[in-house]
Amino acid sequence: MSGRKNAAGRTSPWLLILISVGCFFATYNFLTMHGRGRDGPRKFLGGGDRGSYGSGSDPAKRFHVALTATDALYSQWQSRIMHYWYKEMRGRPGSDMGGFTRILHSGKPDGLMDEIPTMVVDPLPEGKDKGYIVLNRPWAFVQWLQKAKIDEEYILMAEPDHVFVKPLPNLAHGDEPAAFPFFYIKPTENEKILRKFFPEEKGPVSKIDPIGNSPVIIKKAQLEKIAPTWMNVSLKMKEDQETDKAFGWVLEMYAYAVASALHGVHHSLRKDFMIQPPWDLKTDNTFIIHYTYGCDYTMKGQLTYGKIGEWRFDKRSYLQSPPPRNLSLPPPGVPESVVTLVKMVNEATANIPGWEDDR
Repeated sequence: MSGRKNAAGRTSPWLLILISVGCFFATYNFLTMHGRGRDGPRKFLGGGDRGSYGSGSDPAKRFHVALTATDALYSQWQSRIMHYWYKEMRGRPGSDMGGFTRILHSGKPDGLMDEIPTMVVDPLPEGKDKGYIVLNRPWAFVQWLQKAKIDEEYILMAEPDHVFVKPLPNLAHGDEPAAFPFFYIKPTENEKILRKFFPEEKGPVSKIDPIGNSPVIIKKAQLEKIAPTWMNVSLKMKEDQETDKAFGWVLEMYAYAVASALHGVHHSLRKDFMIQPPWDLKTDNTFIIHYTYGCDYTMKGQLTYGKIGEWRFDKRSYLQSPPPRNLSLPPPGVPESVVTLVKMVNEATANIPGWEDDR
């Protein structure tokens, strides 16, 4: 193996780029043939939420809300809450929200087709994701962008565990997309690994933004160019043992950041895009709550992160069934962000028909 690496180090950089491009088309063509070969192109199921727009919303600034999801119950209940709050915020003043699509990469319709506008797309070929389910996300976006009719010029890439706490305006500025900076995405500290995918000819690795693909508001035309590269880089990162071990569950986030940089796209970093309880304490200066972390507290309101609390809200507690209606509110002393999250979950579940049918 060392001999091969040394040989590669003496190879012309332009030859390596040509090889990478060739590998991309081979991967891309294989996946495209796989998706069509089974049962033809997928149909768009659900016409997309249109409804009312925020007062004064400029049609040129509206963005389509798109989230990728699976048919697992865990993904479904989060998607239902996310879609509920999208509908609540879409028509309010200050919103630039347009249509909505859940991109379902399970390969077949599920029980939410009539509730949430959905496009069904193919998953990666069996075994290709190597158990890393989010590796399907870039491939899902590639298919959706190819097949869907998207009226808006911009797209918000979102996730099921996002809750809109206020109307979201278009945070992008022309060709400069908006993204949330993640403290654990550190391109300059991972230069050795990233140079496998971002050659020196492209400039310093500081050109790679410290972001993932979500939340991001970006022009549709830009995402159409980035998405195939994002898919290709994700697959190659997963196949590289050193990269896979180093990046772990954030590998696909690094892949989007690299793919964007390869296309010369720089994102405006917006810390006010979202918060992540329990670390962020207030919701007064944000648009989205991302409830990826568990919230564990004593009955005196003290955080016990990493240890199950006397009071807790953790989405992973509901892998097999949705959370019940009317969850108990946090005890006194718990940050406002956590209190607001639980109240918003309760409001959504109280108003979504048939919420507990699957319990």
